[in-house]
Amino acid sequence: MLNADQHIFAIGDIHGNREALERLLGRLPVRPQADLLVFMGDYINRGPDTCGVLDVLVKVREQYAHTVFLKGNHEHLLLEYAAYADVEMLRTLRGMGIEATLASYGASVRDLQGLAFMPQAHRDFLHSLSLSHSCPPYLFVHADTEEAELAALLAESGQPDPHEAVLVDKVLSSRRLVKEHEVAGSADAAPLVVFAHAPFEMPLVLPDRICIDTGSVHGNMLTALELPAMRFYHA
Repeated sequence: MLNADQHIFAIGDIHGNREALERLLGRLPVRPQADLLVFMGDYINRGPDTCGVLDVLVKVREQYAHTVFLKGNHEHLLLEYAAYADVEMLRTLRGMGIEATLASYGASVRDLQGLAFMPQAHRDFLHSLSLSHSCPPYLFVHADTEEAELAALLAESGQPDPHEAVLVDKVLSSRRLVKEHEVAGSADAAPLVVFAHAPFEMPLVLPDRICIDTGSVHGNMLTALELPAMRFYHA
């Protein structure tokens, strides 16, 4: 439950964009001992400095009293491949920009198994990520909608190639977590769902959910949402 005086700041998909992350953090009026920071997942891949992003996030966890770090589908698949070395997963990881992550560490694909290329602090961080966070009246999940529904929304928004933007993962790319939460709390009002995962040019605001992925890795802005003020910040 949100404390009366507590503000929540949710930060969208970072994807290796350390510069934007540091600019955005510098613009947020966060009180380090009082407010809650929720990072929505997809910290790695595609952008130039995944290593730097994880450095920043590890420090954020140390410097702020209340933090939540969700697992994105990019982190999920990397951890799965690191554990099982499935060739099909590697093909998908390549399509998701894993080479950019490896380059930021000066590593290569053969170093992926066991995450041997990462310092221990980064490995520990990835293994600690959460699937969801409930803070009534809000529910934070990496990806909210099912592929077909979100693809339709993306098409309506004018984003190019909507299927390219929707990277499907059975855990992190469906409404399963949202539905389970609604069943568990059916006596209460449905939560306002805050999610990321698929980029829109501007934050998508609907009556029951908000998407804050604005595609910073594609040259657009990185977005944060302050609740309950419903105020957006960009970098």
